[in-house]
Amino acid sequence: GEQRSFTNGRIIVAGGKVRRGPQRRADYLLYYRRDVPLAVVEAKEASLPAETGVQQAREYAEILGLQFAYTTNGHRIIEIDYTAGTEREVDRYATPEELFARLTAATHLPQAATPHLLEPFNLVSGKVPRYYQQIAIQRVIEAVLLGQKRILATLATGTGKTCVAFQICWKLWNSRWNRTGEYRRPKILFLADRNILVDDPMAKMFAPFGDARHKISAGDARQSRDMYFGIYQALTTANADVFRQYRPDFFDLIIIDECHRGSSRDESAWRAVLDYFSPAVQFGMTATPLREEARDSYDYFG
Repeated sequence: GEQRSFTNGRIIVAGGKVRRGPQRRADYLLYYRRDVPLAVVEAKEASLPAETGVQQAREYAEILGLQFAYTTNGHRIIEIDYTAGTEREVDRYATPEELFARLTAATHLPQAATPHLLEPFNLVSGKVPRYYQQIAIQRVIEAVLLGQKRILATLATGTGKTCVAFQICWKLWNSRWNRTGEYRRPKILFLADRNILVDDPMAKMFAPFGDARHKISAGDARQSRDMYFGIYQALTTANADVFRQYRPDFFDLIIIDECHRGSSRDESAWRAVLDYFSPAVQFGMTATPLREEARDSYDYFG
């Protein structure tokens, strides 16, 4: 456990003045592994009833996407368990193993999924995912491990979609997840619609993939790598569909950046590529919340 301030406070703009909201600081976070927080603990003074911390503990757990919270005054401990919908006094803190067991039982994740879920983040880039990125990464990986084939995440501009995509790819690649359950690293395709949107991540954020990286182009559709990058325009050229040089079941996971840009309009190049690779798990990221112009994307990803 450790004391953690997990957000510097929401940025509030009012009347041309910029200020920050209150900094949130949990008294303690309980971890199962370095990157797997399980519970928040709110510690109150001995002179106060343990109950005084309940509201705050609940609020922090909800912000952090955690299923367990505790509040204590040093004499009594109250446990809030969202998986069971309980709030009760307990005589001890549950062990990390107990909490993790409750968590996996509640999410119905198979035993075999655990190594993928617990695969550590890659922190070589020096970028530790922020708490809301950790929640997104965790939720997407859970969805993949539960067998969902179409996943959509709405992440506001500036919240680090590339970081989220990279850590998801890294955890699944490094722990050898793949669609067919074989012992091999997955083949992943990162798709966008402008060169800058694939060249920049490929060179910087995805650098830890090293020689496993490859950018698909009309002249180079090699198939010996694991982490592929491509833009629709290069995959679907007027004279040839480069993507058809890959088998429809070649990729285990496809990440579609900015997928609201008509990616799922039936007649578009986007749709041709995604339909062709339909066996792959397809994860779309968009900054556009559900509005009329994005409705196609939402229909496609269910």
